[in-house]
Amino acid sequence: MHLAVLPLAGGEGLLAHSIRGEPATFDRLVLVCTAVEWWERHQVVLYLAAIAVGAVVGLLVPAVADPLESAINPVLGLLLYATFLGVPFTAIGRAFTDWRFLGVVLVLNFVVVPVVVFGLSRAVAADQAVLVGVLFVLLTPCVDYVIVFTGLAGGARARLLAATPLLMLLQIVLLPVYLWLMAGAEVVGAFDPHPFVEAFLLLIVLPLVLAAATQLLAKRFRAGRAIEGVVLAAMVPLMMLTLAVVIGSQVFGVSSALGQLLIAVPVFVVFVLIVAPLGALLGSAARLDVPSRRAATFSGVTRNSLVVLPLALALPASFALTPLVVVTQTLVELVAMVVMVAGVPRLIRPRISTAENV
Repeated sequence: MHLAVLPLAGGEGLLAHSIRGEPATFDRLVLVCTAVEWWERHQVVLYLAAIAVGAVVGLLVPAVADPLESAINPVLGLLLYATFLGVPFTAIGRAFTDWRFLGVVLVLNFVVVPVVVFGLSRAVAADQAVLVGVLFVLLTPCVDYVIVFTGLAGGARARLLAATPLLMLLQIVLLPVYLWLMAGAEVVGAFDPHPFVEAFLLLIVLPLVLAAATQLLAKRFRAGRAIEGVVLAAMVPLMMLTLAVVIGSQVFGVSSALGQLLIAVPVFVVFVLIVAPLGALLGSAARLDVPSRRAATFSGVTRNSLVVLPLALALPASFALTPLVVVTQTLVELVAMVVMVAGVPRLIRPRISTAENV
């Protein structure tokens, strides 16, 4: 018997397998399909619930913060492995030739966004620790879970994945320049690029290699196909776990300094409200297709908070508030991502009824 297509990640049919077996195998697969379809339809509510659970646990049981923080990278790496597994590697190769998309993403993140950030950061310029936190996090485009959210919104994940090496390299090079221009030489002297390199290797390269190996195994062996099917079917629960772990690990620290951090919250909210439409407009002006415009929009809005957090923690004691500013942006952004997964497909739609896929 031949089956099936599991609708994953924003309605996309990411998992298409041909399964031969007994009726019991078929029945189990139907149950899996039903479960996946249910959480696919209710993913936004489930993500908000995961955020709420993480916040409640983190506030009521502060002792969980350290263990949960240690779990962030492993959980995020597993989520990215599942994300990369759903992207055919031939599509990634084609994406490297899409210079128009790459141009839009690079201009948006390294020309448009810095101008917006400079303007918004003037509102917190009186407090250097808060200012540095705002600059650290808003000047660095995300290279990890942005790919997940882009896929959930029906965006061009493969193209965005192909852009991650350039995004990572340019932010390493340009962040000290932006910091020097907007915050001064003192901050540049405390800048350490090693966390960027480590995060790129552990959160991008390693999951990518493992996903490629799994795809090769799936073409030759039933066990490989089974692993691929299970991991892809678990995409929504993995995202829920990631949201709960990140929120639960950081929410108590943020709440303890809430009075000082509140000044940064409007900056982060307004950033999303400004950059999201700018990304969509830039993509439209470049005549990108719908999935690419969605991907560009997510790339502009989503920041590299989980990567820059170690940078912020490595700063001198006078910048003790800076890591909490970065975490505050993460909390704001995760809520924004959940809203955008539901909203972007409604706002950036095909003009005709045919679907555009990567």
